[in-house]
Amino acid sequence: MKASKMLIPTLKEAPNEAIIASHIYLIRAGMIRKLVAGVYNFLPLGIRVLHKVENIIREEMDNSGAQEILSSAIQPKELWELSGRWQKYGPELMRFKDRHDREFCLGPTHEEIFTDLVKNEVKSYKNLPLNIYQIQTKYRDELRPRFGLMRGREFIMKDAYSFDIDLKGLDVSYQNMYETYQRIFDRLHLKYKVVLADTGAIGGSESHQFMALSEVGESSIIYCDNCHYAADEEKAESLDDDYKNNEKELPLEEVNTPNQMTIEEVSNFLNVSTKDVVKTMVYKANNEFVLVLVRGDREVNEIKVCNALKVAEHELMLASKEEIAKLGSVEGYVGPCNINARILVDNEVAKMKNIIVGANKKDYHLKNVNINRDFVGEISNLRTAKENDLCPICKNPLKSERGIEVGQIFKLKTKYSESMGCTYLKEDGSNVPMMMGCYGIGVTRTLASIVEQYHDENGIIWPLNVAPYHTVIIPIRYQNEQQELADEIYKKLQEKHVEVILDDRNVQAGVKFKDWDLIGIPMQITIGKRATEGIVEFKLRNENQKKELTVAEAIDFIVDKVNKESR
Repeated sequence: MKASKMLIPTLKEAPNEAIIASHIYLIRAGMIRKLVAGVYNFLPLGIRVLHKVENIIREEMDNSGAQEILSSAIQPKELWELSGRWQKYGPELMRFKDRHDREFCLGPTHEEIFTDLVKNEVKSYKNLPLNIYQIQTKYRDELRPRFGLMRGREFIMKDAYSFDIDLKGLDVSYQNMYETYQRIFDRLHLKYKVVLADTGAIGGSESHQFMALSEVGESSIIYCDNCHYAADEEKAESLDDDYKNNEKELPLEEVNTPNQMTIEEVSNFLNVSTKDVVKTMVYKANNEFVLVLVRGDREVNEIKVCNALKVAEHELMLASKEEIAKLGSVEGYVGPCNINARILVDNEVAKMKNIIVGANKKDYHLKNVNINRDFVGEISNLRTAKENDLCPICKNPLKSERGIEVGQIFKLKTKYSESMGCTYLKEDGSNVPMMMGCYGIGVTRTLASIVEQYHDENGIIWPLNVAPYHTVIIPIRYQNEQQELADEIYKKLQEKHVEVILDDRNVQAGVKFKDWDLIGIPMQITIGKRATEGIVEFKLRNENQKKELTVAEAIDFIVDKVNKESR
């Protein structure tokens, strides 16, 4: 392609809202343009990268034995009611009505559609196992879309669904997809970790996330170098601390704590550790008040709370000051004693003796409070694991890193097949729900994650197999000997099936160099004053140093590198 015929709308600066590298450089490099908040158009250079990412995913999915289909983004309410998710999914579901007043949604995911399809098309065990997938646009009405392609209202996802006759078959399908995802992200040159994950709104019994390592990641990865335990922050657990679990129970005591409302204020006022004071958070879920107790130096993990209550994330809300008053307590002084509410207690708190909690009246706390004597509650792991906590497997200190979720796999089992009647006929003539798995990759998010990991101060540094083009030829002046040599190299590279750009634009050489560094073309040939000698300057974008080569040397190097990368 000749640059003079291309749309290359590079920018010197990105909009103020772009604050992470992928958002900044994809806009500045002329690859995407914002339409409205959370919705982007892909321009020619961007769509080439997108297609290459999709094709790598498609090749590996096909090699795994999965079959590609394409289903509609428009989904009828009736199917979502069968699965029980029409209301449960929450406000992110984009709902609408047609002219006949029939209700639909724009699919954020496709469990219902695929389950219904297989229910109608597959009847016998002889047709199983089966794995079908699609690469398609999804829609979620994000409250705060941000970070460009990272969190949008419209995005491209690869979603696959496996159907098996039993748990053993599901285990095989799940492991197949696990290994397929590893090959996909390896080919995309992503640095990633595989972690245990919460199943969230998709549901199921087991899940793993594939997290691209990045400082701008919205999720924390908690992991152990010793035994390789790894989980995302929502799922991660740590060994319970045995702090204050061997003390003798002391008499309950009410103490005056005037204007001491926070954990730090109370601990300083009473001259105790923040570990001695228990944090009591008040939530509402399905019109029920719920108190959640964690140690004062801990944070409540709201996903674990949702799982304990069996509610969706959007159904859990912090209680307001007025609601706390209606409950018979006071903001800043809430405690579990003598209060009419459901109480959830973190494992660590349940083991502690003589804790300090709010007294449910202004300016007072209670000392020497003990579970089962002074209050009762439901006990489970409710805290957020953090770095330097002890590993639940091997008891070594845990580590933490930020990550971007690029893929997630789930064992759905019969969550959808049972409620939607997706069954198969066994040899004995009985009908049995199919065992299902679900496997997603955020395609556009993966593209952005590559940029997060591969860039410098000058722009993007694409891995060769996903770059919009393999190489660019940059004549300092596209005329006379330089033009002749540029045209010759351009033709030879095209004959060798190299994706090549010839920058024939009538602009200054500095503009050309800045553009191609920003766009991130992996290999650059500069044609200058030694054109008559058949000598060019060659640069790898990821090395940023030029060296002189003969035309033959430059072509051989490029062709060899492209051929090796495409194997």
